[in-house]
Amino acid sequence: MAQRSAGLLLYRFGNAGVEVLLVRPGGPYWRGKDTGAWQIPKGLIESEEDSWAAACRETEEELGVAIRGTPVTLDTIKQAGGKIVEAFALEQDVDPSSIKSSTFELEWPPKSGRRATFPEIETARWLSLPEAEGAMLKSQKPLLEALKRQLASLSR
Repeated sequence: MAQRSAGLLLYRFGNAGVEVLLVRPGGPYWRGKDTGAWQIPKGLIESEEDSWAAACRETEEELGVAIRGTPVTLDTIKQAGGKIVEAFALEQDVDPSSIKSSTFELEWPPKSGRRATFPEIETARWLSLPEAEGAMLKSQKPLLEALKRQLASLSR
């Protein structure tokens, strides 16, 4: 059975139009990667937890900021590795320089017997929709189209 995660695509209206907050994961796998590495904050849905609560909890843990407001259900996607992600959208401005991510521990280097601690999120950045399209993890790109549709339906 595929793992289920929930995540949050934060957006704001900037000078160039809609901007989305994307994150680049921490840890050795993502080090030095840029194009195709940016994602929404997300994480596993715990047992007895609804997907919105999981999206909120994970985003707060990964960014170190309080989430406030009413979300919009965005889309459910299947990532390349098979993980199912339920995504929500929320308009909220966050200062990327204030991000304080939770950490995780990993044996590094592999098979060395040594443990290293890494931030869940290395960095966060506001990107215009065209910039996000070029930077985002391929399997999460449909979330940008879902956001565009959602915003178009709200402006009617």
